[in-house]
Amino acid sequence: MTNNDTFSPLHPVEISLLKSLVGRNKQSIEELRKDTHLGIDQIRRGIEWLKLKGLIHLDETNSASLGPSGYQAIKQGLPERRLVDYLKNGKNRIEDISSSGFFSQKESHSAFRYAKQNNWIKQERDSLGVKRLVRTSAADSKSVEEKLLTKLAEQENFKMSDLTRDELKTFNSLKSRDHAYVAEHKLINETTITLLEVGKKALSLVNTGSMEVPSAAKTSDGKSKSANLPAMDVLAPVRFLFPGRRHPLVNLIDEVSEIFVALGFTEIDGPITQPSFWNFDALFTPQDHPAREMQDTFYLSQLKQDKFASEDQVHKISSAHKEGWKYEWNIDDAKGIVLRTHTTAVTIKYLADNKPENARIFSIGRVFRNEKVSYKHLAEFTQVEGIVTGNRVTLQDLMGLQLEFYARLGIEKIRFWPTFFPYTEPSLQSMIYNEKLEKWVELFGMGVFRPQVTKALGLKNPVLAWGGGLERIAMLRFGLADLRDLYENKLGWLRGIPRCQL
Repeated sequence: MTNNDTFSPLHPVEISLLKSLVGRNKQSIEELRKDTHLGIDQIRRGIEWLKLKGLIHLDETNSASLGPSGYQAIKQGLPERRLVDYLKNGKNRIEDISSSGFFSQKESHSAFRYAKQNNWIKQERDSLGVKRLVRTSAADSKSVEEKLLTKLAEQENFKMSDLTRDELKTFNSLKSRDHAYVAEHKLINETTITLLEVGKKALSLVNTGSMEVPSAAKTSDGKSKSANLPAMDVLAPVRFLFPGRRHPLVNLIDEVSEIFVALGFTEIDGPITQPSFWNFDALFTPQDHPAREMQDTFYLSQLKQDKFASEDQVHKISSAHKEGWKYEWNIDDAKGIVLRTHTTAVTIKYLADNKPENARIFSIGRVFRNEKVSYKHLAEFTQVEGIVTGNRVTLQDLMGLQLEFYARLGIEKIRFWPTFFPYTEPSLQSMIYNEKLEKWVELFGMGVFRPQVTKALGLKNPVLAWGGGLERIAMLRFGLADLRDLYENKLGWLRGIPRCQL
């Protein structure tokens, strides 16, 4: 093997850099720019080429700075600090803190872990045996993490070499957390480039003509295509691109819709705001039912709808309530406008208006409930619902459809439990096993519409119905332990969810 076989051809930019380095051996990027009169981008690119070929050595200086979450922690405090501040309010039951919504699921784990590590909290049981957290006097002092964040906030691009051993340990601890509290990056302007002996040898081969320098490429007519084409390095790292993409939940909605269509269903849609008549009364929900109270339903204040149904529909529904629930039905209560608590309000109106004898329909849409937000409950969520009507359909058919629907979503561990709903009888609750939570969770409610619902609306055949929150399916699909994680818009998580999951 000859000497010129040992080296890849050098680009003119690389040659210029080597010639500048041969006299001094060590230079900064700024010194190379002044000496070679090359652009800063050309120099950086040439340095990367030479580094990959092993002709130079880089002495890089790294800096420490606050990450995006670090600036937020300066203003609001780290999770462990917010936890001990929260305890000042007297709310110290572990169950209450975990379900309060004050922390996200990940922040909750971090808060308890590091507060305990700092000896800021201790656990005690009250006279009833309930676990409570007690704030200790150690929480009055700043932690080493808080001191480091303050230090980094006071100076931009703090050199890693200026950190003490303890500060470096604290920096790495913050860096290992789920949130980007600190960041480490290279200080390009303080990078020193050293010419290696092998680099001098490569340059000498160029000077003696023993190494070929890439020449201009020629087009078919013999004209010059480009003055200097660099050698292609197929192992060079490529730039990461993050193009826009749809939210994983939107993709799941499309997948569920496709499953329904494949099972012979037709999609329907309707307004988000609904009269109480269609949201509650038409579904045989008594007017004194707790779900209709202000604390459970979002009402649009000062709004009423006078013409919400035909006189015949109003008469038959009111008669069903009088006969079934034994009370005087009030039409004024039916006029109130609500943010729909379920998509069944749209479904029941469709059935009342069209009176199909045989049909398979489904709907997917946003619904609203005035509930306390927790890991498995949201005040606004996406509900999916399916309806089947026919002269011979039974509860067994409904269970079979449910099993097929879940199977196409990849859900295998399913149980059915008897339950109660005002507008279906018999009624069942489907339960699925969440591996992340390691327990059974409710998914969809299901049942056969009561005669008080179907006959009052002129429906002759039985109606099978099932529905529930789509976010709970998303918990299984994406391995989440908290529904709220779907809406926190963490770019790292959103970019990491594949379009098609195996």
